[in-house]
Amino acid sequence: MTELSVKALLGYLLGSIIGSLLVGRLRGGIDIRRLGSGNAGGTNALRTQGKAFAFWVLLIDIGKGWIATALLASARFPGLASAPAWHAWSIAVCGIAVMLGHVYPLWHGLKGGKGVATLIGAVLGVSPVLLAPMLAVWLAAVIVFGFIGLASILGAATFVLASAASHLSPRAPLLTFAVASALLIVYTHRSNLARMRAGAEPRARKLWLLGAGRKGR
Repeated sequence: MTELSVKALLGYLLGSIIGSLLVGRLRGGIDIRRLGSGNAGGTNALRTQGKAFAFWVLLIDIGKGWIATALLASARFPGLASAPAWHAWSIAVCGIAVMLGHVYPLWHGLKGGKGVATLIGAVLGVSPVLLAPMLAVWLAAVIVFGFIGLASILGAATFVLASAASHLSPRAPLLTFAVASALLIVYTHRSNLARMRAGAEPRARKLWLLGAGRKGR
């Protein structure tokens, strides 16, 4: 195996450690995939289990994204061949792999979360400069529209724009990671988009600017 393929495998296995299911197991066998929206991510954890539970979930899911791009991507494995040209793709490969592991976890029947928290951690591991506009757009979208799913999609799209506008290198792998991760976020939120079109998607009322003054759906 090449060094890059080993990193991809390790990134996927790391991503397969799902924060909500790990914390749920430690809290007496709670499986939040059977509660609320059925998603194993931080939003459903917050809605069904509260702030403390969701905090640890986010810490784990963000942390594994950071480990993948900040530590695993730069690790060297003696004895494994890796062409110098491919080494530049380590961040992109590790970032995509850890997200795929989160969405399709090996340990949990390929049924995981939607990848937003893991993407945040992965981007943080690449550069906080890229993360700042993502979070700003996410927060602005939630305040204006009230939809967490839409905000997540717009935040991921902002990652693509920020990567294209940055002077970070290597450029091609970074843009590839940004575009691939944004497409994955759109795909994992397809049900949210369908509910928005049907007028059935719940809003985050505590953050939604109009939430206190009207009855949203």
